[in-house]
Amino acid sequence: MTTSLLRRAAAEAVGTAALVAVVVGSGAQAAELSRDVGLQLLANSLATVFGLGVLIALFGPVSGAHFNPLVSLAAWLTRRGEFGLRDVAAYVPAQFAGGIGGAVLANAMFARPLVQWSGHDRTAGNLWLGEVVATAGLLMLIAGLDRTGRGHHAPVAVASFIGAAYWFTSSTSFANPAVTVGRAFTDTFAGIAPGSVGPFVAAQVVGAAVGLGLVALLFGVPRTLQEARS
Repeated sequence: MTTSLLRRAAAEAVGTAALVAVVVGSGAQAAELSRDVGLQLLANSLATVFGLGVLIALFGPVSGAHFNPLVSLAAWLTRRGEFGLRDVAAYVPAQFAGGIGGAVLANAMFARPLVQWSGHDRTAGNLWLGEVVATAGLLMLIAGLDRTGRGHHAPVAVASFIGAAYWFTSSTSFANPAVTVGRAFTDTFAGIAPGSVGPFVAAQVVGAAVGLGLVALLFGVPRTLQEARS
C-alpha cells in the first residue's frame, strides 16, 4: 500500500469512527436527558447532521470522505481509472474497522461496557424498504453531485439528506453497512440487534443499485464507463 493510499484509508477509518461516535454518543446522551422518543430522535438527528457535515468538509480533500463501503464501490463502478479496486480494498476494511471503533469509543465515553451487543430488533419489511429508499437517495445524491460537477456541495447536501431521512424513512436511515455493523456493538438508542444487521445491509445494497440506476437514467452513463465498455 502506497503512502498516499495508506493516508486515505486512515482518513476513512478515522472519519467513519467519528461518524459512528457522533451517532451513538448523541443517541446515548439524548436517552439520558429525555424519555421522549421524539426529542431523542431530534437530538440524535441534529447531532448527526452537524457532525457529518463537518467530517465531510474535513476529510473530503484527503480521501473523498466516503465513510461508506457502498459509496466506495459506487466510486469504483462510475469512476474507473480514477478510483480502482486497490482503493476499494483499502477503504472498505478501514470503514468497517472505524465503524466498530467508533461504537466502542462511544460506549467508553458513557461508561458502558466497551462491547455491548444491541438488543434493539429492527426486523420488519417496512424497515427494509426504508433502508432501500434511504440508500438509493444517498447514492443518487452523491453520484449526481459528482456527475454535475457540484461535489463541493456535498458537506451540506449529504448531511441535510441524512438529517431529513432520519425522519421520512421508517428505518431512520442507516444507509451504510459500516455504520450498521458498528451500531450492533452498542445497546443504546442508536443500536441495532446483530440479527437485524444482515437484512439491513442487504436492503442497503439493493438501494445502492437502485440509486445508481436512477443516476444512469437521469444523468447518463459516465464517459469513463462508456470507454471501458467499448
